[in-house]
Amino acid sequence: MIQATGVTKFTTADFNQLAEDLNRDGICIIRQLFDPQLIKEWAEAFNQLFEQRQNQPGGLAPREQARYYLTLPWVAPFANTEVFANPVILAVLNRVFHQEYRLVQLGVDIPTKGSDYQEIHRDFRPLFSDQVVTPLYAVAVNFPLVEVTADNGPFQMARGTHVLPREEGLVKVTAGEIPLESFYLKPGDVMIRSPLALHRGSPNQTEQPRPMVVMGYVMHWLHTPKVDLTVTQDYYESLPEQTQQLLRCEVVDQLPEKAESYINFKY
Repeated sequence: MIQATGVTKFTTADFNQLAEDLNRDGICIIRQLFDPQLIKEWAEAFNQLFEQRQNQPGGLAPREQARYYLTLPWVAPFANTEVFANPVILAVLNRVFHQEYRLVQLGVDIPTKGSDYQEIHRDFRPLFSDQVVTPLYAVAVNFPLVEVTADNGPFQMARGTHVLPREEGLVKVTAGEIPLESFYLKPGDVMIRSPLALHRGSPNQTEQPRPMVVMGYVMHWLHTPKVDLTVTQDYYESLPEQTQQLLRCEVVDQLPEKAESYINFKY
C-alpha cells in the first residue's frame, strides 16, 4: 500500500513496490490518489445518472439480487485523462504488462440494500489452463465514489489466488488457509487488482448505493466482447496520439442511447 500526500509524488521505488504487490498478491492499494473534488464531481454526476437509469427500461444491468452494473458515458466528468490515463496508474501498469495494453471498460458496480454475498469467483479464465500460471494480462482498476465500510458492501478477495489453480484456491479459502479479506477504501483511494484472484462482492446493508468505478485494462491482443467504450470523434481527436492508442473504442459522431446488457464476469 502506498500513501499519497498533498501533491502526489512517487519515486521509482514506490512504483516498483506497487507492481511487486500486484504481481505477488494480485492487488495493490494507492491511498488518496485522486483529489476529493474530482471524486465529488464524479459522485454527483453518477447519482444523477443512476437515478435516470433506474427509471429507464434496460438502463441498468442486473448482477444478482439488488446489485447492478452501469457503463459510464464518455462525457464530462467521466471522460477525464487525469483518471483513465493517470500517470501513477499507468506507471504501475507499465511494470506489470510487458506488451502494449488498452483501456476497454469504464463502468460502475453498484450493490444496493438487499444485495447478498456473491459466490466466490474470478472475472477471467486463465490463458491456457489452471496448470499453467497465467501472467497478468488484464487488471481492474477500482475506485469508490463513497467511503467503503463494513456495512455497505466491501470488495472481498483472497490474496495470491491469482496464481493458483481455481479449485486449489477455493479449497484453501474454504479451509481458512487463505483469508477472504475485506478492502475498505475512502474516496480518492485506488485499488488495482488481478481479475484472476478469487473474490466476491458482499452485502450492502445501508440505504445508499455503493458505487465502485471499474476501469478495465487488458493486453492489446485480448478480445473483450462483454465490455466496450464509445467515444465521440471530437473528443477522440482532442487527445494526444499516445492517449488515443490507450483506448480501444468505437469512435462516433454522437453518443448513442444504449441499454445495458447483463454482464456476467464470473468464472
